[in-house]
Amino acid sequence: MLCFVVEQVPQIYCLEVESNSQEEEEVVQSRLLQPLEWFLFGEDPQAGLEKLQQGSASSQLCGRVFKEGETVYSCRDCAIDPTCVLCMDCFQDSVHKGHRYKMHASSGGGFCDCGDLEAWKTGPCCSKHDPGAATDECVLEPGLHERAQKLFQVLLRYATDLLVWEESYELAAELVKEDTYYCVLYNDEHHSYDHVIYTLQRSVQCDHSEAHTHTGRRAVKRGKLRSCQQAKDLIRHISLQPLRVEILHSAVMAHQSFAMRLGAWFQQIIGYSVGFRQVFCQVALEPSSEGDQPSLISRLMLHDSRLYKGARKFIHELIFCSLLMETEYKRRFAIEFTKHYKQLQKDYTLDDHERSISITALSVQIFTVPTLARQLIEEGNVIKVIVDTVMELLSEHLDANHRFHFQGYNSDKFFRIQVIFHDLRYILISKPSVWTEELRTQFLEGFRVFLGLLHCMQGMEEVKRQFGQHIEVEPEWEAGFSIQRQLRHILVMFQDWCSSDETVLLLSFRECHRALMRCNNQPFQSEATDYYMCKHILHVSPYKVSQEPVSIHLPISRALAGEENHTVHLSAPMGLGKLLCESCDFTWFAEHPLRCVVLAAQVSAEMWRRNGLSLVSQVYYYHDVKCRDEMFDKDVIMLQIAASKMDPNHFIMLILQRFELFDVFNGSLELLKQWNRLTEEMLYLLIIIVGERYVPGISHVTKEDVTMREVIHLLCIQPMAHSSLVKGLPENESHETGLETVIPKVATFKKPGVSGHGLYEVKKECLPEFNPFFFHYSKSQHTLRPPVPPPFCPAFSSIVHLLCCDILIHILRRVLQRAVEDRATYWTEAMIQRSLHLIGQGLLEEKAQLGASTVEQVTFDFTIGSEHRKSVFHLLSKMTALPSLEAQKDMIKWTLQIVPDKDKAERKRKAEAAKLHRQKIMAQMSAMQKNFIESHKMLYDNILPSSTSSLLQEGDCAMELGELCVAVGPQRGSTPAEREVLTCILCQEEQEVQARSPAMVLTACVQRSTVLTQCRGKTLANNETMYPLFMPPDLAVGTHTGSCGHVMHATCWQKYFEAVQNTTRNRLHAELIIDLENGEYMCPLCKSLCNTVVPLIPLEPLTLNYYVISQSHLSGESPVRKYSDSIAEMLVVCATTVHRVGLQTGPNELCPAVPVMSWNTCAFTIQAIENLLQEEDKTLFGSLQNRQVGQIDYRGGTVLDQFSPIPSEGFITVTLLSFSASLLPTMSSESTPSILEVDFFHLLVGLVLAIPALYQEEAVDLQPSAVSSAYNHLYILHLVTMAHMVQVLLSSTDDTAVFGGEEGEAERAAAELYAAVSQCTGGLRSDVSGSSVADRVRRGVTPFLRCAALFFNCLTGVPPPEELSITSQGQMEALCSYLALPCDVFQLFQEHRGTVFPLLQRWCGHPAVTKALKGEMQTISYPRKRNRLIELPEDYSALLNQASHFQCPNSTDDERKHPTLCLFCGTILCSQSTCCHSQLDGEEVGACTAHAATCGAGVGMFLRIRECEMVLMASKTRGSTYPAPYLDDYGETDPQLGRGNPLHLCPERYRKLHQLWQQHCILEEIARSLEVVNVMFAFEWQML
Repeated sequence: MLCFVVEQVPQIYCLEVESNSQEEEEVVQSRLLQPLEWFLFGEDPQAGLEKLQQGSASSQLCGRVFKEGETVYSCRDCAIDPTCVLCMDCFQDSVHKGHRYKMHASSGGGFCDCGDLEAWKTGPCCSKHDPGAATDECVLEPGLHERAQKLFQVLLRYATDLLVWEESYELAAELVKEDTYYCVLYNDEHHSYDHVIYTLQRSVQCDHSEAHTHTGRRAVKRGKLRSCQQAKDLIRHISLQPLRVEILHSAVMAHQSFAMRLGAWFQQIIGYSVGFRQVFCQVALEPSSEGDQPSLISRLMLHDSRLYKGARKFIHELIFCSLLMETEYKRRFAIEFTKHYKQLQKDYTLDDHERSISITALSVQIFTVPTLARQLIEEGNVIKVIVDTVMELLSEHLDANHRFHFQGYNSDKFFRIQVIFHDLRYILISKPSVWTEELRTQFLEGFRVFLGLLHCMQGMEEVKRQFGQHIEVEPEWEAGFSIQRQLRHILVMFQDWCSSDETVLLLSFRECHRALMRCNNQPFQSEATDYYMCKHILHVSPYKVSQEPVSIHLPISRALAGEENHTVHLSAPMGLGKLLCESCDFTWFAEHPLRCVVLAAQVSAEMWRRNGLSLVSQVYYYHDVKCRDEMFDKDVIMLQIAASKMDPNHFIMLILQRFELFDVFNGSLELLKQWNRLTEEMLYLLIIIVGERYVPGISHVTKEDVTMREVIHLLCIQPMAHSSLVKGLPENESHETGLETVIPKVATFKKPGVSGHGLYEVKKECLPEFNPFFFHYSKSQHTLRPPVPPPFCPAFSSIVHLLCCDILIHILRRVLQRAVEDRATYWTEAMIQRSLHLIGQGLLEEKAQLGASTVEQVTFDFTIGSEHRKSVFHLLSKMTALPSLEAQKDMIKWTLQIVPDKDKAERKRKAEAAKLHRQKIMAQMSAMQKNFIESHKMLYDNILPSSTSSLLQEGDCAMELGELCVAVGPQRGSTPAEREVLTCILCQEEQEVQARSPAMVLTACVQRSTVLTQCRGKTLANNETMYPLFMPPDLAVGTHTGSCGHVMHATCWQKYFEAVQNTTRNRLHAELIIDLENGEYMCPLCKSLCNTVVPLIPLEPLTLNYYVISQSHLSGESPVRKYSDSIAEMLVVCATTVHRVGLQTGPNELCPAVPVMSWNTCAFTIQAIENLLQEEDKTLFGSLQNRQVGQIDYRGGTVLDQFSPIPSEGFITVTLLSFSASLLPTMSSESTPSILEVDFFHLLVGLVLAIPALYQEEAVDLQPSAVSSAYNHLYILHLVTMAHMVQVLLSSTDDTAVFGGEEGEAERAAAELYAAVSQCTGGLRSDVSGSSVADRVRRGVTPFLRCAALFFNCLTGVPPPEELSITSQGQMEALCSYLALPCDVFQLFQEHRGTVFPLLQRWCGHPAVTKALKGEMQTISYPRKRNRLIELPEDYSALLNQASHFQCPNSTDDERKHPTLCLFCGTILCSQSTCCHSQLDGEEVGACTAHAATCGAGVGMFLRIRECEMVLMASKTRGSTYPAPYLDDYGETDPQLGRGNPLHLCPERYRKLHQLWQQHCILEEIARSLEVVNVMFAFEWQML
């Protein structure tokens, strides 16, 4: 069999450098794999497979191997640990979908845990992998079993030998049949793609596209040995850091290629049957017949770091689908893995590939299984193996004192070593419920080795205060803290394991204590001496933190504090107490933690400034939430332990000594410069030691109580989002904070709006628990009374005596005395604040003890006793008169009032009297409120009638005005004569808008738009359509002009624009924000993006009455309107910008299409605004924002004459004839479009604005008279409206026959029109009723009439009827009245039948109409459908599911893709991937950029599904990210799925995105986003 393979493989593989993979695969199947399957089954493989599947069932385990970037799910309620995950399909069919779950992107290499009973507390299986329908027992027939074993042995050994082959190995003689070699290049993580491509282009002379395919492992040259050697030398010579290049014989390359193909074949065969899988596992794990060789799978594992990426994936996937799917073989594989663990990790630290494709990543699949973990501890002492591995790899960083020192470490290697700590955490995830003697022995052995690691960290990287000059080089500190962060959860997990068994806890405590006693870090330099204060003597060695070395790293001391905290709950603590009393020096226990606290205090007092930022950073992390629970918090616990065992006076004297304040409070007046700050920190430490009792074991509280208190104090700073609260709370080993269980008890949730995020606010009833000196605050900013703390546990109850000891009273008296004497340099307000807080703590403690027992039983004496204590309260009384302590007076008064009264009955009587007094006052206030309302009732009653009457008067005025509300024709109403005075936003000067004055301009932005398109994705080509002369009815691409509404003088704008051009050119990446070459700039006031200006032209007051008409007829002409040169210049600027942007052409003032494009943008902008108003169900008039009013109002006035400075009257006349040709068929030609191919509102605007050109001559600049214009507008509107009605009838195809009902006059007129059109076409249905036709036409022409009303309103200025400003429903009659149309539009046909009928015949006789009626041409139905963003699923998991099934159309590899959803059309694209790059205007662009060019005219709105973030695009080079419209239950977005909470669609935010698109604000949003974000490195948006 092996000979057969050896003979056939070289005849198939590696015959050329580039082979046809499809043909190669067909040959391999027929000549190699099919014979192997025949041998395996002993018959036709298909028949053998059918027999096999009849007797076997599917596996209970899912085992789906995750690809990089694939979405996985973890149930927070049911998973044993966070590493237990489900694939998308299993999650959707499991019970966990309704639980609290998290989702995140896989880094690759893991597999689905569905069906694993040890991974889940409940619901271990989805419906597909139900254990009732699956079995793992499958017995193969003896012959089949034997053949499978032989085949697997031969092929797996063959694949193993070839995959571990190296360049130096000698080739067997039977393989050398030709003298052909390959130069093989291996890619790595050190070199970039560009570097490899450049090297290949230089060395083997290939082009860029060919070099781009050479990734991973690739043969770059085929030839003789010498030529390959030359290529190898050249490649290595070009690269400064040499690439890995090998020369392999063609036979070796061929066999390696087939070995890789065998990987997929093995997976296929194993998937057929559980029996095959078990046979394969047995073959892979069986010891080698050669004594010195390990098993086949071990050989592959040990060679993993030297393999290339493809081979690694082959091995890992093979292990996943075989060894890890069988419980027994998984156990045996785990033992093999542990045996080689140290060597594998050493290889990984020298490797350059990521961990996800390293064999070491399999540790998470082994060590997290509880039964396997305990078995590995018992049989292989895996804890010792892991810690020994770390120690061996870090041994190079040990100094002479056997402590770590990481100066000059290799960051990459160090990061890889840190990953090993994850494995230690995996092993400890599930603590045992039952301990065996072997487990105890091995665990304690591993714990001893772990303490050895901590011993090397105890006192490492010590610092010494710098005197004289600043340090020259900042010492290394990040490495030590990164290890500390890795050990943070491991230390807690070790303590949990120890606390689960009393024997283990006692023995581990003893080991920890011995380890601490062996530590020799920062020893004392002199013998112990006696210190005296207040008749108390402290015998201790002197040590000054400010002068001697000190370290912030004390892991053994802190581990001992955690262990001792657990011993409080022991059932027999006396044995431990005896151990502590006999062998523990509590002064020594407190020594190093106290030094650490003092170091932080001195850094805060700026005594270590010359030591640089490294020490400041260490102190910051010492208190930070990421490290504090195993650093600062444990130091506090250790100090509390010492305080509970030591004499309180001696303990405070020790604190004074280490803070270097002993002499200050002992009578010496030689003060340190930082004395005040150190005193504040010392008092703060005493407050913490006495008051911080929210630790299980220190007092009777639970973990939930601790979390609740943390949350209250976080929310007392400010209302916070859920994510901010999570960041402020420490996580446990499962990355849980416990926030969800306590937050409803202490806070109320405030939902977010369309922006921002949800916030939690603390409940008022929780405010009394607030402590201004909470030990996790960075500083105190409040003066409030201390809260009542919970009582200490009995073991720690003696701590409270610190408050009433002589030394503390002496300190408080000294501090208060200095304040009373008002010696400003010797006290600070913060010291007084802390002193008052300590006094308050003492008073509350005494009050609590008096309330719990009789006076005689109370041992805590704070107020009664020596004169010293009485003098403290005497000093407080004096301080109330000090003006410098005004802020503290409330606290002082409260302190004096709370002094306990011996007469409890009197105290109770006073409380009752106060309560009655409050009730009496509240009753009086309630009565006074009622009397006030009664006495002033008439006042409220008299206000309403007057306001109502004024409203009625306003209504009457409106009715009178409504009689003149006609905007078209001879009955046109008058234009209001209003002076418009505007203020320039730049110079702040006012100016009236006049035709002959210098121009005032509006900022404006012209952009192409597909907001109204009826055929998304269609592009306009000038050579294929009549555009821009005729706008197609599908409105495929329009030109929109918007404005922010801000006004400037034209001269001011020109100066501003020139200044912007000059300054912006020097800014970094300024071209990403504004395109200077295309005239872009930011509005000076609101920073909106603009690219032109629109000059303001006033409307002339005009009233049409009989006198005016008669005068006009007599004169025959109207006064000529003249504009200033400034206005004319700005008109040209605006018109040329619209032409340039709309047609995507170069600027050309003389182009005949310039005026036409101006008319088109006027029409399209009005249509867009009408569409937006209808979408939001707003009234046609009165609902517009200022910016929308500006862009309509002045656009209408401007386009009327903006082409006048351009010498193109002749072209305009020709244009007018072309417009007329589409309406008057007698003038038609072959190039004239049919009425089904024209948008009639664009035509209406063009005709109305072009008609004045007929009155102009070359020598004389004439204008039509008012009467001429009125009749011109009226007849044009009637004709275009009639044509549009016919267009609606011809293009509607979805009508149903409606008979019956009342047929009124309008319905009969509609039926006649329908009959006439049907007669002219002969192709319309005959069974349509008049009411159906009337309804269809009314609905179809309403948008046209609404747009016409907006157009004539801004053209003439005639106010609209009141109905159009009140309601958005039932507007047909008001619209017709305003536009001088018959109330029933069908009357146009009735009144002008003789004129219209011939037009109908010509309109309907156009060949395009005939095609449309036969269904050969697509038509647009009216009213046009309103474009919306696509429908998104409510649950984000549905989108992720959709993305998981996404297949890139241009790629077949397994590399991670970025599926991106277009919100305009719903297309899913493959973004940021070279496989989907395309050419756009001769430039290579990504899939999203190319799609946006056709779908949104360059504008795009995309949702990156796996990243959960929006991308807004406005051109090939501009874009920005935007929050996705999906929020979690806490009202927050989750970019990159960092938090992984379930996400749901927020309709309000999606509506805001829709408005952003409809209002053409995407470009503006991008510009503002880029302006805010400081772009240091430009992102290539065109490659998205």
